[in-house]
Amino acid sequence: METPDFLPIERLQSLIDTLIDDGFRCVAPQVRDGAILYETLDSVKQLPKGIAQEQSNGRYRLQDTDSPRNFAWANGPQAIKPLTFAPREELWYGELKSDGSLKFYQAPTETEPVAVLGVRACDLAALALQDQHFQSTFPDPYYAARRKRLLLIAVHCTHSAATCFCHSTGDGPEAQSGYDLSLYETDLGYFVTAGSLAGEMLLHRLPLEPGDAALFAAARSETRQAAESQQCQLPQGDLQTLLFGNLNHPQWEAVAERCLSCGNCTQVCPTCFCHSENEVPSISGQSTTHERQWDSCFSPGHSYIHGITLRKETASRYRQWLTHKFGSWHEQYGRSGCVGCGRCISWCPVGIDPTEELAIICKDGTGDSA
Repeated sequence: METPDFLPIERLQSLIDTLIDDGFRCVAPQVRDGAILYETLDSVKQLPKGIAQEQSNGRYRLQDTDSPRNFAWANGPQAIKPLTFAPREELWYGELKSDGSLKFYQAPTETEPVAVLGVRACDLAALALQDQHFQSTFPDPYYAARRKRLLLIAVHCTHSAATCFCHSTGDGPEAQSGYDLSLYETDLGYFVTAGSLAGEMLLHRLPLEPGDAALFAAARSETRQAAESQQCQLPQGDLQTLLFGNLNHPQWEAVAERCLSCGNCTQVCPTCFCHSENEVPSISGQSTTHERQWDSCFSPGHSYIHGITLRKETASRYRQWLTHKFGSWHEQYGRSGCVGCGRCISWCPVGIDPTEELAIICKDGTGDSA
């Protein structure tokens, strides 16, 4: 790979200014309430400079360091999913007219252009899966409108958390595709590469200078080291066959004794797309809106059909999540639904690690439900 051009750290603001001048709302990671979240940004000073993380089972803590870097951490709880698949949104609404008739309207799909600075490789992979779900057989106009106006600037990871396993899923730490621009971060600045025509046009407007080959080699080496440092990983083998061959494994009951069915894992997961739809009438009774909001396969309503909740017990809900995510996603989308971000491990209140559960359930390589 040729040495890319270099953006000195003191010129990073020029990238943000260029995006804003082009009409984008710039969104980037920032420290909020003890976590790193993606929020609107207009100054480089809002970035999490010198912030590191400690993540483990059920634990997430930020730490201050004297590092000049803005992206020397793994990930936060949010991902970029809310920017395309809104947590709650209006799909259509109805009004009662004076003549007693009902009139229905589709909610507008126009959205503002958004540029995201600091996208991670795992979240780019998750976005590709969301694209398959929302833009394939029956395209979702609300998702499509936001996706069309999204510009993505990736930052290759140089620091893996103890919960990261993107290397074992093949999705990181180095971003391979799906971005408009990508940044390799160093103490002195950023090596910049383009991944699309829009990224190429943006790149040529930045105050770049020739990159140093030795510094670039060191930057790429940090990304490789981040991959090698990952201790958490998926078990080997055909997980789809192993999972569906072990539907009666005793570990489903064992994990259910710890699981709270809270749905945290699905809320922080960058690929989960379950949702519910609800009618929200006005107090006056003259209008109503039809809303979509995130849901979870851990909620009772997810398996409610004609007065019956099919998955009443936590064991069956956890089994549904794991067998779908790591099993039947292969049939739907050609790959696992997991990108190895590890958020489900860090943000589980009781610290359940799905990779450990998979290892126990699939370790024999044999089925028990045939």
